[in-house]
Amino acid sequence: VQLQASGGGLVQAGGSLRLSCAASGRSFSRYTIGWFRQGPGKEREFVAAVSSSGGTTGYYEDSVKGRFTISRDNAKNTVYLQMNSLKPEDTAVYYCAARWLWGTRYMYVGEYDYWGQGTLVTVSS
Repeated sequence: VQLQASGGGLVQAGGSLRLSCAASGRSFSRYTIGWFRQGPGKEREFVAAVSSSGGTTGYYEDSVKGRFTISRDNAKNTVYLQMNSLKPEDTAVYYCAARWLWGTRYMYVGEYDYWGQGTLVTVSS
């Protein structure tokens, strides 16, 4: 599966952005999709994941709970990350990633087999 992340940009603190992760390839609905981010000088970290069963049941890193929502549209082979109430500390390159089926280790970078190219989100104060 190939992934293409988009939707990043510059936004003021308190604003919103919606990231998209478009996938090509077969059996998209069977993949767990995760969003990760990497800020300046930091390691890549987990943001959110949605299971292969789809819908809006998401799993989130604590700092984004209540602000970010992950969802998927299997008919469009796309996963979305709606980001509200953005903060300067959310500034990072955001990556989407895919792993086959679901697993309890969804928050770990090493659990994913396929990665998109990343999209830059900059939140100004």
